[in-house]
Amino acid sequence: MTLILIVLLVALIFEYINGFHDTANAIATTVSTKVLTPRQAIVLSTVFNLLGALTGTAVATTIGQGLVDTRFVSAMTLLGALLAAIAWNLLTWWLGLPSSSSHALIGGLCGATFASAGSDWSVIKWSVMNPATHKLEGLWPKVVGPMFLSPACGIIIGFAFMALLMVLLRNWSPHLTKVVFGRPQLLSASWMSFTHGTNDAQKTMGIIALTLFIATTKTNAFEHLPPWLEFLRAPEFKVYAWIKVVCALTMAAGTAVGGWRIIRTLGHKVVKMQPIHGFAAQTTAAGIIQLATHWGIPLSTTHVISASIMGVGATKRLSAVRWRMMGRMVSAWVITLPLTLAMGYGLM
Repeated sequence: MTLILIVLLVALIFEYINGFHDTANAIATTVSTKVLTPRQAIVLSTVFNLLGALTGTAVATTIGQGLVDTRFVSAMTLLGALLAAIAWNLLTWWLGLPSSSSHALIGGLCGATFASAGSDWSVIKWSVMNPATHKLEGLWPKVVGPMFLSPACGIIIGFAFMALLMVLLRNWSPHLTKVVFGRPQLLSASWMSFTHGTNDAQKTMGIIALTLFIATTKTNAFEHLPPWLEFLRAPEFKVYAWIKVVCALTMAAGTAVGGWRIIRTLGHKVVKMQPIHGFAAQTTAAGIIQLATHWGIPLSTTHVISASIMGVGATKRLSAVRWRMMGRMVSAWVITLPLTLAMGYGLM
């Protein structure tokens, strides 16, 4: 019982860190374009992250059941996965690198489960057909493929959307454009924060739901639950309403702390932006994340918004993008999954 409660606590710590680590991605452009102050942007993002986190469970189901063989998952496995993800998040936050919390958690989960199964690679669901939905699931179609496809879409769509705006508004003065697009950027920032909540918060929901399901069906941890803890019992894998609320509030609390290091990297060190650029980048990223959430894909908010910023910035001129900083970010993206897999394996 104690171990289960520790896993739940660590899962919420991960969700809290995810709040201040990844929320910066949603609001960085709003701050850098001076549409909102950091404090105002964090309040806005907190509210919409909370609303988004209360919506849907498709991504939670993918994390909880779609990536590894749950027969080899124990509470200790999940603890190892969460600790690996937390360690990676704190390291990249300290360095100011917008890496992916999603891939950190997925890598940790795969590595810890791989260790639990005695180093048997078949325990990871690489690519399987779901007989109920007739759709491909597993690490390749749900994680690895989107890991490369989503940034490519961010760059291409961000570039195309910004180019379209430039053509439509070519007769507008820079001052008019700046003034007019301040308010629309508030809408795009709100949508970006909402989609971040719908996708990122669900990952921890999936871990918690899986923890309770394992504790109820595979162990005797909940054999003598006191009446006031009966709500923890989960005879089936299900994201209960209380799990949604707790995860949503925890992410919102983390969001309220903010993440100035990553805001500075995304908002100032990649490309210099005006409100119209921020609007284009956030709208592009939010649309991609919303679509991925609908399909149950645990997408990296970091990858999508960073690539969208790069695509939008490239419409000025290629030299407007600080490619060296982008190189550091891409390096962090590429190594996140294998390194956290190794960390999860080692911790387990």
